[in-house]
Amino acid sequence: MIGSGKRAALVGATLAAVIGAPAMAMDVAADKAAVDQEFASDWPHLEALYKDIHTHPEIAFQEQRTSALLAKEMRALGFEVTEHVGKTGIVAIYHNGPGPVVMIRTELDALPVTEKTGLPYASTVKIQYEGHESGVDHACGHDIHMAAWVGTAKALLAMKDKWHGTVMFIGQPAEEAIGGAKAMISDGLFTRFPKPAIGFAQHVGNSAYETIGYKPGTYDSNADSFTITFKGRGGHGSMPSVTIDPVVEAARFVIDVQTVVSREHDPHQFGVITVGAIEGGTAGNIIPDTVVLRGTIRSYDADVRLKLKAGLVRTANAEAQMSGAPAPDVQFTESATAVVNDDALVARTEPVFKAAFGDKAILAKEPGSASEDYSEFVLAGVPSFYWSLGGYDPAKVEEARRTGVPLPANHSPYFAPVPEPSIKTGVEAMTLAVINALSS
Repeated sequence: MIGSGKRAALVGATLAAVIGAPAMAMDVAADKAAVDQEFASDWPHLEALYKDIHTHPEIAFQEQRTSALLAKEMRALGFEVTEHVGKTGIVAIYHNGPGPVVMIRTELDALPVTEKTGLPYASTVKIQYEGHESGVDHACGHDIHMAAWVGTAKALLAMKDKWHGTVMFIGQPAEEAIGGAKAMISDGLFTRFPKPAIGFAQHVGNSAYETIGYKPGTYDSNADSFTITFKGRGGHGSMPSVTIDPVVEAARFVIDVQTVVSREHDPHQFGVITVGAIEGGTAGNIIPDTVVLRGTIRSYDADVRLKLKAGLVRTANAEAQMSGAPAPDVQFTESATAVVNDDALVARTEPVFKAAFGDKAILAKEPGSASEDYSEFVLAGVPSFYWSLGGYDPAKVEEARRTGVPLPANHSPYFAPVPEPSIKTGVEAMTLAVINALSS
């Protein structure tokens, strides 16, 4: 055992070695060709794995089949695998001589969405979700990430003469529920296992495949989920005067809360309040006692985040007061802090991406509006680089730009990245980034 001060000094020295020191001269073109050669031989297996995962999606903290499948894949490659970390998460470690520890993260979970892509391997899974039957769909592309994750592990082992150190592949549950990263950390991710010097993650979207999008600093947005229960006094639909109608309270709130966005915060700063679900009532001629709204708040700036949350609470209370209703129950449930990329790690990796992908490695001007809980690893002290992958045919992306009709994006039941080029680019980008980090 070493003391905390000495441990911190060692971690800091390791981090400086990974990020601050120049890498050994990489022949990026040759290394990319080697990755592509390995990918070509692996593709039939990776394609079958991807389709299997896509056909059998599982929602947050229920990813039993998915995690067991990935654990089997990694054990077959020679990784030391631990299952059930943070409920359904997995940790797979491979030691390749002395050197730093690098973490590579994939997500495991799918969404409670009924798939409408028409793919021959589309999901037909049905579950009961919050009292209703729902389909389950990898509508955020985590199936792409998992296949690329396994492909990266295969490529790194095939090229292990190019790097030295330890790779720590983690399969994180419940990213969509904004809880899986915290669950893994609480279950000893960085105490039971070596704490990484740096971490990498990637995410597919609806831009052109074979492209990489990256950005130093703030990469995406803060997220706060909310649930509001408006309370009233139910009764007959023909006699509203003897009731307090929570449907009216909720309807006014959906419109009025947007003035918090449009009138109360700086228009040059990003801020969104969206109500995505309204539940209340059983019949058209019955005024219910309660109506429940669920939604999300997104922001980049901490002060804007606080202003939007405070405005939402104030507006909800005002709607109830105007109706003479009891105060609503306002709860903020899941939340995520924006992912902030380490500037030095991005600067170290950027030349590799530029050499590998040319003008298809695109520096983003602004953060994205989506959110996720990879930030928990960053906040726990793992400097990281998180980037995006394109997933769609470039011709269709150009047509969408020209016509103004957007392609289905993440969380749409029609979201369907093209597997082979998307997964291939993910394997290329991740493998080259890890080799670059572990070749100093």
